[in-house]
Parts: sequence; structure tokens; C-alpha cells
Amino acid sequence: MQHKYILILDLVDEEASIEQYEAYHKQIPEKIAKSITDSGIESMEIYRFGNRLVMELKANETFSFEAKSKADQNNDAVQAWEALMDTFQQRIPGSKPSEKWVLTKRIFSLTN
Repeated sequence: MQHKYILILDLVDEEASIEQYEAYHKQIPEKIAKSITDSGIESMEIYRFGNRLVMELKANETFSFEAKSKADQNNDAVQAWEALMDTFQQRIPGSKPSEKWVLTKRIFSLTN
């Protein structure tokens, strides 16, 4: 069974910075892609409006945010990627200082 998660994040609101962030995401490093798929994430898409990002994750039943976080903490490539991406990102108002991508709550579904 596949699970879907929607997360949000803001970018630093500077056009050149946003363009550079998008450029990095045109082809992410193989080690980063592998860390994503190894965690049980089967599909990941990021959408942007202005400086607001919305990420859709579709994951299998083996996925958990806790396990992904723990694996990422022990992966030098992921840590380097996250440090680089952090230079382009800012926290969503109302989020915790340690939160980057914030999990949203579904409030409506037409189909169920």
C-alpha cells in the first residue's frame, strides 16, 4: 500500500537564489536519489509558487520519517546536500527552528 505525504517549505525570497535552487534540482546527485529510494520513497515531486515549495511524497509501507532522518544523519552525502540546500531555504512561519520541510494536514479529499 502506498502512502502520500505533502510537505511545505519556503525559499529565501531572492530570484537568483531561487533559480540556483531549481538548477540544483534539475539533476540531483545519485547518492541523494539513492538515499531517497532506499528509504521507501517511491515518488517525490516538488512544486513552486513564488518562494513557497510543496513536496509530494509517495512511499511504501516500509517508509518512516524517523528511519529516514536517522539514515540521513549517518550519510555524509546527504548531510553535505542538506547543508548546501539550507543556504537557499528558510523556515515556514510557525514551524520549529529545527524543522525545514513541514508535514501538512489533509483537510479535504473529493474521493474519500
